[in-house]
Amino acid sequence: MLRQTEEAEFKERRARAGAMAALVLIALLVLVARRPPPTLLPAERQTVETEKPQVCVHTLLENEVEEESILWSLELARELGASEIVQFFPWAYVEREPGRYSWTLADRIVRHAEMQGLGVIARLGLVPDWARDGKTETLNYLTEESFPAFAAYAAAFAERYAGSVDHLIIWNEPNLNFEWGYQPADPARYGRLLRASYGPIKRANPGAVVMAGALAPTLEARGGGAGLNELEFLQDLYDLGAAAFFDALAIHSYGFRQPPEAEPAPDRLNFRRSELLREIMAANGDGHKPATITESGWNDHPRWTQAVRPSQRSAYTVRAFEFAEKNWPWLENLCIWALRYPADVYSYPDNFTLVSADFVEKPIYFALQDYARGRARRQSPWLPPPRAGR
Repeated sequence: MLRQTEEAEFKERRARAGAMAALVLIALLVLVARRPPPTLLPAERQTVETEKPQVCVHTLLENEVEEESILWSLELARELGASEIVQFFPWAYVEREPGRYSWTLADRIVRHAEMQGLGVIARLGLVPDWARDGKTETLNYLTEESFPAFAAYAAAFAERYAGSVDHLIIWNEPNLNFEWGYQPADPARYGRLLRASYGPIKRANPGAVVMAGALAPTLEARGGGAGLNELEFLQDLYDLGAAAFFDALAIHSYGFRQPPEAEPAPDRLNFRRSELLREIMAANGDGHKPATITESGWNDHPRWTQAVRPSQRSAYTVRAFEFAEKNWPWLENLCIWALRYPADVYSYPDNFTLVSADFVEKPIYFALQDYARGRARRQSPWLPPPRAGR
């Protein structure tokens, strides 16, 4: 009987202790809920220290989970000496239901970029489920029936961030089938998307710069299975009257295995291929419009067939900026793909980045930083010069 009494008292005490712990936990949760959320913003707006305002990097902050990673990435962009970033703002992330916008992530990115003193070039795309009408799970799939809905999103974006984000790229690599959800790349259709978007954006923010492109470098012939080369695609846009519906051109121009000074040609992919696009603009009366290379760079993966050595990559990248500064007055920014990936993909794309997924700067970061800051190029054991003739 005594043992049973002791056990009963023990159980009662344990129950009281458990109840007390639960009350303490609830009280703590209430206090946390009532406390304003901590801010990661700096106390005052930062300033980019650079002597080369063309320097720009492409970021991938839309895939970040932690706000700290957004902050650290943009700090690295500022410390690099980049004056601008290119950042994707997916339609599918913002308008999950028709007409209902959730700007939380976009607000966070824009706010942090502003506080780091960085300009933002926004790329708009990626189709929400409801706008694809259940036709496919491919998020790039956009039909003409959804053009007005996309234009409404673009206009809402332009209005919300007027004065903070005034450069808007309409879609991405429209000359590739993949970017249309494996529908054939069609200059006429893209021209209609530009037309549908241009007016609403300008009414929402008269100061907005609507950018066409960004066109992917490819040798794909007309009728090919992957898309259409960007030279023919751009000329088709002009032939169809699309010039009235964009203010600037966005270009993707990679170096592959060639040095930045290599001569351009219609049958060759290299850094200076962007000059051929510029010639098409001038020939069609658009020489007054600026252009921006929103993706560029070299890759130094040890087993990719289109890669160069790490020292070549650093040297070629700096020389590309020097060439553009000297020879391309029409170019507003040269943006490197990419600053950093949120996570490693464990393949050759990792070797396009300037900073590793765990925030370690690569030698190319310091080489480009020296250029942007106007410092003499480093020569150190971890950054040897390329071999003669290579």
